[in-house]
Amino acid sequence: MIRRREFITLLGGAAVAWPLAARAQQPVMPVVGYLDPTSADAEADHLRAFRQGLKDAGFVEGENVEIVYRFAENQRDRLPALAAELVRRQVNVIATRSTGALAAKTATSTIPIVFTLSEDPVRLGLVASIARPAGNATGINFFSTELAAKRLELLREMVPRAARVGLLVNPANAVRTEATVTDVHAAARGMGLQIQVLNASTSHEINAAFATFVRGRPDALFVGTDPFFTSRRTQLVNLASRHALPTAYAGRHYPEIGGLMSYGSNVNDAARQSGAYVGRILKGAKPADLPVVQSSKFELVINAETGRMLDLIVPPTLLAIADEVIE
Repeated sequence: MIRRREFITLLGGAAVAWPLAARAQQPVMPVVGYLDPTSADAEADHLRAFRQGLKDAGFVEGENVEIVYRFAENQRDRLPALAAELVRRQVNVIATRSTGALAAKTATSTIPIVFTLSEDPVRLGLVASIARPAGNATGINFFSTELAAKRLELLREMVPRAARVGLLVNPANAVRTEATVTDVHAAARGMGLQIQVLNASTSHEINAAFATFVRGRPDALFVGTDPFFTSRRTQLVNLASRHALPTAYAGRHYPEIGGLMSYGSNVNDAARQSGAYVGRILKGAKPADLPVVQSSKFELVINAETGRMLDLIVPPTLLAIADEVIE
């Protein structure tokens, strides 16, 4: 027979043990590390699309998944240290874009990596092949650099009198800059255009580049694809407007704030697909078994109001094929 005092002691011990057991049985929330070369403000649309992709896969931030953010604030040399922080944090997946992918790949060969980038991931050594990544990385490859020739062609159609075109690139992103300069020069030769290349990897250098453009006075401007330029899009659009330079950009976020035109992949759609891939990995899929998605959704966006301010008549042929015309 159990005495009353012993029974109370046993009951008290059970009351303590039950909450501990209940806590131990609660599932641990997975953690996604988000590594970005720019800033949260600059990539707000991209982040919303990424979270939507996660949600489509069944994961909602704060409910059943945690996201740890690391932004390099346009200081690319910080990316390796930030990637190492995420590895030490033992996140379940690292989601990254552009040059962040190389930093993540260097930091870990075991934690799954989902990248979003415009360069060829095979050539960069991120995956063994598009169909069979083979390692710990996979993701979304949206064509952007490869579309440089088409973007230049559309700019020429918008500004038929153009003979000299300025090309703005970011030397800090050497791989992308080399590809852009090569593609634009090759396309320009076929169109009989002269190209003036200027570099900018800081806000001050952007101002200096425009000062040079104004002195040389090209007929139009071509802004290369780069996360840094995206983060400085307000500065770029304002300078192009101030100096009345018809300018072609890579993404719709430029004409949405007053840029003349853009042609390129839908980067927000790529971000959504990236989030969906992260969700699949959290559910157990292995990066090696997930083929790299090659985004093929391209869009031409024209800001007709900006065209009128520049005394340009948007050709009917461009209006006919534009995905969106902003009035």
